[in-house]
Amino acid sequence: MTDPNISPIAAEDEISLKELLIKLKEWFTYLLSKWMIIGLAGILGASIGLAYALKDKPVYTATLSFVLEDEKSGGGGLSGALGLASQFGIDMGGSAGGIFSGTNLLELFKSRRMVEQTLLKPVAVNGKTVSYAEWYIQNAQWRKAWAKKEGYESIQFLPNADRDKFTRVQDSIMGVMYADLSKNGLVVSQKDKKISIISVEVKSMDELFAKSFTEAIAKEVSDFYVQTKSKKANLNMAILERQTDSIRQELNGAITGVAVANDNTFGLNPALNVQRVPSARRQVDVQANTAILTVLVQQTEMAKVTLRKETPLIQVIDRPILPLKKEKFGKAKGIKLGGFLAGFLMVLGLVFRKLIRGILV
Repeated sequence: MTDPNISPIAAEDEISLKELLIKLKEWFTYLLSKWMIIGLAGILGASIGLAYALKDKPVYTATLSFVLEDEKSGGGGLSGALGLASQFGIDMGGSAGGIFSGTNLLELFKSRRMVEQTLLKPVAVNGKTVSYAEWYIQNAQWRKAWAKKEGYESIQFLPNADRDKFTRVQDSIMGVMYADLSKNGLVVSQKDKKISIISVEVKSMDELFAKSFTEAIAKEVSDFYVQTKSKKANLNMAILERQTDSIRQELNGAITGVAVANDNTFGLNPALNVQRVPSARRQVDVQANTAILTVLVQQTEMAKVTLRKETPLIQVIDRPILPLKKEKFGKAKGIKLGGFLAGFLMVLGLVFRKLIRGILV
């Protein structure tokens, strides 16, 4: 007889909970009966995980940090001198501004041009001078696969090779190396926008390659920046030096001319003053060239100061030091993860199999 105090919904809930507990007990009993299969699967998975951990090569990370030059600081008296010079129409080459500052500099490090130029730089490996590209190919063991391809056995990437003369195949290989490095191997970041400290990380299975390539690409970007940022200052200084040399030659010629004219008029009759005109003209040339040379020398010295102000881009704080940070799939982790995944998949397989059989019956 049904208790009138229990509603039909509560009775259904009670029955459903009871059936659920019974079903769970059945499933637990079923899986417990298959403990040997699940255990073997776990052992097999643990063995696979261990084998993977033993085969897996460690990845080394080289980190280099530097501080970016602040154009707003350190101006002081030089900025005032440059401003004063500009008022008189003298262009001292100024600063190139923040062309490569902040995020622009981060992208410059990962640009294809910078990475490929670094890959073609010479480096000593096992007593031989090769390019970083050849070192990368050696680590990736690509030449074993190339041995089966016609035309690939003669491909070489010599140090300081002319990039414009590369074949289509060489361009393709360089593109693959750049894509792999920029996506998986090279990380450039600025942890805090308020602090202009930038870190460069290179990851590789070769510890020495990671360290050397990190330092090489930092130098390549720094040299490119110096060349680009100081280009105008270099041009102005070269022009000023040529002008200074030219005026100095003119001044020397004028001084010699004065001496010659004086020699020609030595003991001249005072009534013949017209003969003294060449000497007077030469003296005017000497005075004019002396004034011009004085200004040019001052401008040249200021241009040298401006050029020094433009360098360097990078003040290195920390360089990668051996041994580098190592990341490796551990043996214990491989055993635990492999055993758990294999056992879990076996349980799912057994459950699925029993459900299918129940539906078919």
